[in-house]
Amino acid sequence: MEDDGEPEQSCWAFLPDICMSHVFRWLDDRDRSRAALVCKRWSQAMYSGSLWRTRTITFRGMPSRLHTAELESSLWYVKKFGKYLEHLEIRFLNPYHAVFTRKFQVTIRGLLSRLGKCNSRLVSLSIQHLELDRVVWKNGIRIQFIKNLSTFLKRMGKHLDYLSLKGARVTLEEGCELLSSLSYLKNKSLISEINIEDLFGHHLPIYNCSLFHQTMSKFCNLVILTLNYNCISDDLLDTLCEHNADSLWTLNIKCHIHDPHGQVVWGMSWANLAKRAPKLRVNLFFESIMKHDSLARILLAEIPARSISLRSGYFSDSDWTMRPTLTNILPAYKHILQKLTLEFNHDHEPLDEELLQLVLACERLFFLKVWAFLSVTFMERLLQKRAERKCTLCTIKVRIYTARHETHEEDRMLRDIYRKFKDLIDSELNYFVIAYPMV
Repeated sequence: MEDDGEPEQSCWAFLPDICMSHVFRWLDDRDRSRAALVCKRWSQAMYSGSLWRTRTITFRGMPSRLHTAELESSLWYVKKFGKYLEHLEIRFLNPYHAVFTRKFQVTIRGLLSRLGKCNSRLVSLSIQHLELDRVVWKNGIRIQFIKNLSTFLKRMGKHLDYLSLKGARVTLEEGCELLSSLSYLKNKSLISEINIEDLFGHHLPIYNCSLFHQTMSKFCNLVILTLNYNCISDDLLDTLCEHNADSLWTLNIKCHIHDPHGQVVWGMSWANLAKRAPKLRVNLFFESIMKHDSLARILLAEIPARSISLRSGYFSDSDWTMRPTLTNILPAYKHILQKLTLEFNHDHEPLDEELLQLVLACERLFFLKVWAFLSVTFMERLLQKRAERKCTLCTIKVRIYTARHETHEEDRMLRDIYRKFKDLIDSELNYFVIAYPMV
């Protein structure tokens, strides 16, 4: 006799709420909306705030159906679930016409206005690589966008813990206006991390601008600060020491050849900051600045440098030599340096011995990345020292440049070296080494 009771329910009906939410996390907006129509319980799962805490909104500089769908989805999201938002990233990719920058500005104005009214949870905001100094940004559109963003930051500044405006490339006054918005009314900001790398346009000597120093004095809880070297000065270091010594953990500093970097910063200013902020570690990134006199003026022994990256770009200049940097400058950090990246393509001086001695001298160096003209035997010597526990490397990334079109001989030698140290490499190292023709 057939059972006349109620039909057996699907196993989905008994799925715990936490598992249901996890399933919904894998769905996009459209699929979530469709799933929410299945039953009341699924609809409730869709409106779980944990699903909507993080959002990336992408605007593309060229029209397409995909772009239109993404934009509509993002606007729908802000209206329905903006109140749950905690982490927001906005991307504007490759605008090629003023029409699109205008559309972006209008859309952002509405989006930020809505968020400013309904949201009190936002702790992270990232809007990177806007490049507002490009021709496609007409003056009126750029000014209005900055005004809208500044208004939003005034509303949300008391909640924000992280802000990235990397690559905005605005004027000094505009950049300081945006940063000052975070301290609106209270005249101080408790934000812990800001990324203002390339916030200001090229060629601006920010280091001698009192407006910038006054703006930075409003931050009193910085843990991580990312900026360009053309912002560094004795005044800035003194400001950080006075207002952020108890919290400051990391300084990421980019020094680019197109940015002014001729200022004099005294070692005593760095020493004072390092003393007052004992947790401080400084990471330095150099782009196409390789000459000894420039590096010696910047890389002062008093800097608590944990990571140094020197990248020369793909050009050949016989007027400079790398040896003094390896033998005179970098050894000053032998007790604290942990990560070293060197990329240079000049072939007029052998540097195997100098580089090996530098690695052996650095007591805490665990990461090494080198792209340079080196002999293959350098790798065998380095691995032998590592096997003897005479260095502390855990990661070795090396691209050995050669002036020949073919690298068959180098490849064979590298395979032999790998086989010789296979046990060490497989068990203890993150290892990647290749020969690369640089013709």
